[in-house]
Amino acid sequence: MLESSQNKFSWFEVSDDVKELLILAAQTWENTEVSEKYMQQALAKTEENTDVLVAAYRYFYYKNNYCLALTTAEKIIAKIKEVEKLPDNWEELKPILVQRQQETKIRLFLNAYAASGLVLARLGELEKAKEISTKIKGIDDKNDFGAGILLDILTRPPEEDD
Repeated sequence: MLESSQNKFSWFEVSDDVKELLILAAQTWENTEVSEKYMQQALAKTEENTDVLVAAYRYFYYKNNYCLALTTAEKIIAKIKEVEKLPDNWEELKPILVQRQQETKIRLFLNAYAASGLVLARLGELEKAKEISTKIKGIDDKNDFGAGILLDILTRPPEEDD
């Protein structure tokens, strides 16, 4: 049974034991303490693997563990910056992101950056969330990364009570 489950994740470029840990984390979802241990073990074995980092981000986000979701999103961003040799300065980075936004790694970078804005909003860091959403919206004219929606929510005036 576990073998057939692992075949479903054949595109995941990680060892079978890491795939097994991710499957166990999903299978024990209802028991957060147990499932989180499996996720942490998978991360410990492959800290630098972006597929596992994305899975961990989603896991932590949907478990409402926003601090770990943010940390994981930031690891994805840092990893891609390092691999793609992206500059830290936004004014230098923005034209690169605009030009290369259809590339898989750059899309993952933009998704992770937008996700960090969402998590910051959840954590009450509204100004940081607005800053990130504004940056992503400036690149994302099709709203592929959802930053425009988040920015709209964050900047919408409170509704008047009549």
